[in-house]
Amino acid sequence: MTEEVTIYTKPGCPYCKAAKEDLDSRSILYRELDVTADPAIKEEAIARAGVAAVPVIVRGDEVSVGFGGS
Repeated sequence: MTEEVTIYTKPGCPYCKAAKEDLDSRSILYRELDVTADPAIKEEAIARAGVAAVPVIVRGDEVSVGFGGS
């Protein structure tokens, strides 16, 4: 069973780009949600992360904020 990964991002965010490149390099499939595309997505990301920051990476029940490398 493959774990579902969701990543909340915004255009131009270098940390979001790095996080997606890391997931791609490890062949991890993910669903990307742009927090600037819809206020409801932004609120969902804040509710999950507890802060207004990106990227927010959700793996199952685990939520991480930011990306500093693998």
